[in-house]
Amino acid sequence: MLFLEKLLRSKVVVWTLLVLPGLWPLWPIFVTKNSSVLADPLKVVLHHLGFTACVLLATVLTFSPLRVLWPKWGVALALNRHRRLVGVSAFVYAALHFTTHLIYEGGTDVAALPSILRTALKKPFQLTGLITFAILLVLAITSLHVFVRWLGGKRWKNLHRLAYVAAALATYHQAAARKIFPMQVVWIFGPLVVLEVARVIRQRRGVA
Repeated sequence: MLFLEKLLRSKVVVWTLLVLPGLWPLWPIFVTKNSSVLADPLKVVLHHLGFTACVLLATVLTFSPLRVLWPKWGVALALNRHRRLVGVSAFVYAALHFTTHLIYEGGTDVAALPSILRTALKKPFQLTGLITFAILLVLAITSLHVFVRWLGGKRWKNLHRLAYVAAALATYHQAAARKIFPMQVVWIFGPLVVLEVARVIRQRRGVA
């Protein structure tokens, strides 16, 4: 466990863990012989980037309850050192997902952008995706030190609680995009829900 703690304290290790998921689509696109993948590789990239953004968003939100539930656990403390980095990485993957969606729908024709956005506003799952992306954009910008100082501790924390709103919207977006409720959504956000419930119970018992 001490070895794992030392690994997670390393920025090089964390950066590697954040970058590798972005390279994963290269395998199914350029190596696999799966005809469905080869027929629409951009769609594979689109879905994978959205999936990775959701995983990172859910992951960073688990850091706080882990610290509350196990305040002396070295792994939880090591993870919390990288909260801002992981949070911004979730936004980066969301931005890549959004950009890929625009390319997938309209190619490189910039003139098609207004039409794509109008269509997105009419589809609930795309609208929730846009709102989620907007929230993550605001949170990424305000993660800069200048905004942390400008907003102050309390206002900054209140603003960044919007990450939970983003997670709820991303849950719907992931499920509705596939027109069914996939177990994938449970795997991504289920552990976060369990940890948050446990944290609330722990904190209420502490107050009592």
